[in-house]
Amino acid sequence: MNNLNMKVEVFPHNPNWKNEFFEEAQKMKIALDENLIAVYHIGSTAIEGIHAKPIIDILLEVKDINKIDQQSVQLELLGYENMGEFGIPKRRYFRKHNQAGIRTHHLHAFEVGSVQIERHLAFRDYMISHPEDAHKYSHLKCELAKKYPHDINSYMDGKDSFIQEIDKKAKEWKKIC
Repeated sequence: MNNLNMKVEVFPHNPNWKNEFFEEAQKMKIALDENLIAVYHIGSTAIEGIHAKPIIDILLEVKDINKIDQQSVQLELLGYENMGEFGIPKRRYFRKHNQAGIRTHHLHAFEVGSVQIERHLAFRDYMISHPEDAHKYSHLKCELAKKYPHDINSYMDGKDSFIQEIDKKAKEWKKIC
């Protein structure tokens, strides 16, 4: 499915997103076996109380990122499409769609020690601990989804400066905690 055809919709937080994450996490543990160190729920569906696109973002921390290339067959059997690095060096990115062709999951695999793991977890944890910023983010996403209902790239671009600001705050906050 092409990003350009993707309808931009955000929904109020759904408590079932946590269950969907746990179901997929169990599948990842089996598929990636000893290469898998940890599975994390990231992205907006991991932050209670905010609007999100109903796509579960999963971060996989692995021992050997190159081994993921060999293990991609197991992920493809679970319905994931291998997208390679997809714009972020040393990442392996996969996406999954349901039977109707609607995207449901993103997998982001990084090797242990990657700064990307720390960045994603700091963002999530900061937003959970700072509901005022989380609600600002939620409001921004709702406004952008209304403004760009059929333009995922403009929606993403509209979030970029806010995300960068939160990344900086989260990095500083993480130093304090």
